[in-house]
This record gives sequence, structure tokens and C-alpha cells, in this order.
Amino acid sequence: MIRAAAFAAAIALVALPAAAQLPLPSPRWTDLSPQERQVLAPLAPEWNRLDAERKQKWRAIAQRYPRIEPDEQQRVQQQMRPWAQLTPQERAAAREKYKSIKDLPPEKKDEVRQRWDEYQKLPPEKKRELAAQPPAQGTPAPGQPAAPGRIPAPAMKPPPQLQPGETPPAR
Repeated sequence: MIRAAAFAAAIALVALPAAAQLPLPSPRWTDLSPQERQVLAPLAPEWNRLDAERKQKWRAIAQRYPRIEPDEQQRVQQQMRPWAQLTPQERAAAREKYKSIKDLPPEKKDEVRQRWDEYQKLPPEKKRELAAQPPAQGTPAPGQPAAPGRIPAPAMKPPPQLQPGETPPAR
């Protein structure tokens, strides 16, 4: 009996890495439930080109969708296709930008929100022009909102100049 239990445990340990290596299921659009297809409709043209991990994340969103507020549902629908079309690097950069904005003090968040609102009011030609420019260093000129992704880093004070023979202060 003990040998059988040990054998079963050994088999389970050997099988674990193999099970962990199994690929995620990558359902086709037609494999989705009618409810999932309805929620994920903006992704229909790209669905079969998405990798399995992205498909699983979108399906999880579709599962939560009925429980979220209507205004949040609308926001999810509006942002779904542009997000799905981003490259993995662009999505990572967007997540990092979100994290940096989320950690700002409230008055800086308000400033960022105001600049975003100003940017949203610009004509498409001006938005394209701003997007083509290299990232700005510092704050834009008055009346010139920063384009998305061009939020300047907080100003930092330069380190104090040391006199000959001085040692830097301990941190």
C-alpha cells in the first residue's frame, strides 16, 4: 500500500511540470458563447489573430461584464478594439504610464486630466502633428496641451555641489 502511494506521488510529481507546460486553449470566435460574442463584438475582426493568453484575458472580462456598472460597460466597449490592436510593448508602456499617473498627488492628477481634456478637444490634424513629435522635455508652452504619452516627468532638484574635501551626506 505504501509503495503504491509513493508510486502515485512520484507519478504526480513527474506529471506536474508536463501539465504546467500545456498550452492555454485558444478558442475560435465561433467557440465563444453568444454572450461572450456580444460583449467582445468589437474584437471580432481580430479575434482569430489574438494569442491564447489575450483571448483568455478578454474572456475573463466578458465573464465580469454583466456585473459592472453600465457606464463602465460603455467605457470597456469603447476601449476594447484600440487596446487589442496595441502591440505587447505598447500595452506595457500604457500600463506603466497608468501606474505613474495613478501614483501622482491629487493636484497633479487634476493637471493631467485637464491637459488630457484639452488634448481631446484638438482637431485630428493637430493630434497627428503632436503624435509625430519626439517626446517633450518639460512642460508644453501655454495653450499647448501635451499629447497622450507625453506627460513630463516631475522636475527634480539637482544634487548639491560638494566643496573639495566634503563628503556627501548619508541617505
